[in-house]
Amino acid sequence: MHIKGLLFDKDGTLFDFRATWDTWAAQMIHELAGHDDAQIAQVAAAVRFDLETGGFHADSPFIAGTNAEVSEAIAQAVPHLSVLQIELFLEQRVGEATLAPAVDLAPYLNGLRGQGLRLGVMTNDSEFGARTQLDQVGVTALFHFIAGYDSGFGAKPSPDPLLAFADQMKLPPESVVMVGDSTHDLLAGRRAGMRTVGVLTGTAPTEELAPLADIVLPDIGHIPGWLNSLS
Repeated sequence: MHIKGLLFDKDGTLFDFRATWDTWAAQMIHELAGHDDAQIAQVAAAVRFDLETGGFHADSPFIAGTNAEVSEAIAQAVPHLSVLQIELFLEQRVGEATLAPAVDLAPYLNGLRGQGLRLGVMTNDSEFGARTQLDQVGVTALFHFIAGYDSGFGAKPSPDPLLAFADQMKLPPESVVMVGDSTHDLLAGRRAGMRTVGVLTGTAPTEELAPLADIVLPDIGHIPGWLNSLS
């Protein structure tokens, strides 16, 4: 079936994960831990962040988990803060991250829209966080659908938020492609009956994504060429 919609993950897909989040995360870990060395180590361990390399391990809840899951993990290391306090702190500070788009997003998205494609974002971040970051790079209005884990549709790897996009766009799921950098993204896409594209701008390697993907690409900039090959 002809592809009519593209649903993108955000972190690691629209934005290069490590270039955007590793430095920001290190700063937030130190702040949440009150700059206490022992507690810094505990918070880093809770979110699977390597203090020596300055980057997340591939199994970090920060990569594919929801903000609530990340906050619950951190709360185990900083019991003087509630999960809600941590979640609000992270949400408020997300705007401080230096975003690294995987491609020049405005012309890229305008090109896809020019082909008549419906475009969406489904992230396990909050909807507020997603809109804040998309606003920063001036592309919010280029998406027909933006949802986070807290938008009322559920979170990946559930297919429900993906099916909400298809339903709102009035598209059959098999005409939609789920694009993501994690197995959560691709598993959700498979469960929704969609095609799936893995990208390598997150932390997962090709061999991890390939079993769940129709194709694994270096970044989203290669999607138009892949779409043309389907014609």
